[in-house]
Amino acid sequence: MSAAKTKAQDIIDGNGVAVFSKSYCPYCKATKELLTKMGAQYYALELDQIDDGSAIQDALQQMTNQRSVPNIFINKEHIGGNSDIQSISKDQLKSKLTAAKAL
Repeated sequence: MSAAKTKAQDIIDGNGVAVFSKSYCPYCKATKELLTKMGAQYYALELDQIDDGSAIQDALQQMTNQRSVPNIFINKEHIGGNSDIQSISKDQLKSKLTAAKAL
């Protein structure tokens, strides 16, 4: 397993909610705003601000078949991107966040 894939997996495994993001991305911002509004504790990794960001993005694509950001995981489950998390009902999202011990 590559170092980037190991790092990504460690972040997913070690956090109830993990958001792989880019600091300038409006969709990433919308996802983080939604999670903040829900009161969720989450770990966001800004891929454009770290040296191995593109390698991690490549690893995430291998793991999820999704290259775009945000790339969201709740309780180790791949949720998808911003449109995916926005389309989950608030009650269902709250249940997922509670199960992930993120609320």
